[in-house]
Amino acid sequence: MLSGAVGLVLGAAITFIWKADEKRRIEPEAVEAPLVPPGAEAVLRSLASSAVLVDTGDEVTQTSAPAVALGIVREGHLYPEALLELVRQVRRDGQIREADVEVPVRRSAPLQVHARVAPLTSRLMLVLAEDRTQAQRLDMIRRDFVANVSHELKTPIGAIKLLAEAVSEATDDPEAVTRFSARMGDEAERLTRLVQQIIDLSRLQADTLSEDAVTIKVGELVAEACEHSMTEAESKGISLRSSVDGDLYVHGDRAQLHAAVSNLVENAVTYSPEQSRVAVSAKRVDGDVKVTVSDNGVGIPASELERIFERFYRVDPARARSTGGTGLGLSIVKHVAASNGGSVEVWSEPGLGSTFTLVLPAFDSEIDEEK
Repeated sequence: MLSGAVGLVLGAAITFIWKADEKRRIEPEAVEAPLVPPGAEAVLRSLASSAVLVDTGDEVTQTSAPAVALGIVREGHLYPEALLELVRQVRRDGQIREADVEVPVRRSAPLQVHARVAPLTSRLMLVLAEDRTQAQRLDMIRRDFVANVSHELKTPIGAIKLLAEAVSEATDDPEAVTRFSARMGDEAERLTRLVQQIIDLSRLQADTLSEDAVTIKVGELVAEACEHSMTEAESKGISLRSSVDGDLYVHGDRAQLHAAVSNLVENAVTYSPEQSRVAVSAKRVDGDVKVTVSDNGVGIPASELERIFERFYRVDPARARSTGGTGLGLSIVKHVAASNGGSVEVWSEPGLGSTFTLVLPAFDSEIDEEK
């Protein structure tokens, strides 16, 4: 009886195991759904914008290359903490949120990033980020520019108004009328120059190459710039001399480059004392053409050199007013250089003078003389 009972139990166990195995083979095993939905990885790889997937443990499970380059993913975690907190808020209530976040960068100003967070699945949050640093910087420059322009325009306009009132009150004094009229002409000329430079500068804000780029002979640019300031130089007894190596060519916007070189020469003559010397030279150095303007003027303190290319900045505001300076000339030179693939360099020492160098890529193609 005992052996029969053992056999019965053994047989039942074998039957149970066999049926269980048969059932396992017939019924597919339950497969856990993947954390990242199918196709999501391919989509993230194709995105030009920054995109990140974050799981319930705040771990980054998938990211696009731009997100890493932007700096919002570091060592497998979302960065900075403010962006991670935004993800947690969306995870709590499922509401899509947007926010502007500062992303710290080593040895540089923080990036201004606009982030949008939305739930992708019950376990994943999708973070989309856009770098708006450049856009915000340009917007700030635009606001400052408008404010500065408004302020600068008030000076000559106010002066013309006062002079007009003075003329109307001095109708019985021909000499006074003549004097006030001459000053009105000076202020009107200053206003015209300011408006033109504002227009020129507004066209150069993007620092992109003009569609009107042509091949230009550097010697012609230098000759035209010197001719432009020759009358003022002669009236002050300033020796204005130029020296240009032969066959120097650049490729760029002729009007812009003419304005840049003319501004440098005009500044040198304006801020140089009488009976001094201004030298303009152009030569090729490796793959660049360097147009250099040197003077023996008042010079610029070292503490001011970093700011002289700012819009409306003047080292000596009183002297600038007396000479009719607008504070835009060097800013225009800087933007012209950038728009034509070059740069501008400066050396200056108070009491000794200044040297400004416009550096442009040399162009080797020959010019068709018939054109």
